[in-house]
Amino acid sequence: MPLRLPDRLPAIEILKKENIFVMNESRAHTQMVRPLKIVVLNLMPLKITTETDLIRLLSNTPLQMEVNFMKLKSHTPKNTPIEHMMMFYKDFDILRRQKWDGLIVTGAPIELLEFEDVEYWQEITEIFDWARTHVTSTLYICWAAQAALYHFYNIPKYRLQEKMFGVFRQYPLVHDLPIFRGFDDFFMMPHSRHTEIRRQDIDQVADLKIIAESPDSGVSMVMARRGREFFFTGHLEYAPDTLDKEYKRDMGKRDDVPMPKNYYLDDEPDKGPWVSWRSHANLLFCNWINYYVYQETPYNINEIV
Repeated sequence: MPLRLPDRLPAIEILKKENIFVMNESRAHTQMVRPLKIVVLNLMPLKITTETDLIRLLSNTPLQMEVNFMKLKSHTPKNTPIEHMMMFYKDFDILRRQKWDGLIVTGAPIELLEFEDVEYWQEITEIFDWARTHVTSTLYICWAAQAALYHFYNIPKYRLQEKMFGVFRQYPLVHDLPIFRGFDDFFMMPHSRHTEIRRQDIDQVADLKIIAESPDSGVSMVMARRGREFFFTGHLEYAPDTLDKEYKRDMGKRDDVPMPKNYYLDDEPDKGPWVSWRSHANLLFCNWINYYVYQETPYNINEIV
């Protein structure tokens, strides 16, 4: 089934070329079904790229979804045309009046700031609190995962001496969880961060469960509230060339950014990336939508509590 997207969203034409079935709002109105309502709070600087990455993954379920994009009033993006933001994004003040089947909060390139020093900290923590009563299940990614764990559970973050950068093997710790349905004994996950959360802090909180981790990149997935919240420290949504673009962007500009590990074929950037995470990324997002959103959300979306 298709994703229901705003008319003229740039991702539509990109994904059609990949044979991914998407539907604009005009056509969707002719279908008499209740689509799942998904909202994305996109904090990444390159909005269009992140939109496309997430829509690509959400498109693989047999369920129709209506995808909306949220923006913050307290922050003005510098790398996305204002026309794009005005056309496709709505303020939290507008979207908060509704209830949602799923919410995705992306990472943001601000992890070296103290949480309270982030210009939109007050607004985003208000969104975190709102989600607990207005959303069936929420995915927090990278910085958003650290921020939500800090806000709800006082889990600290720690600065790394060297950027955690590359694609690392992760091990599911609770194999019978629906989020891992169809997974192998390990899966790969891209990471791109300067800070980390640690097992010893999470283990002190009874409401948190570490469900996947790596001996190289540490804690990668945490679950709370029986799957109403997931916290991912990496970027399963990344496209094959994202780490390459980040590496080339920062090369020579920073001294704490190594070549991404386990990424380039034969560790030679000129040979391009060795893509090892996409199948599990697609499966994980399908599992989240099916088992933690569709199977749990009420038909009357206003009954979400």
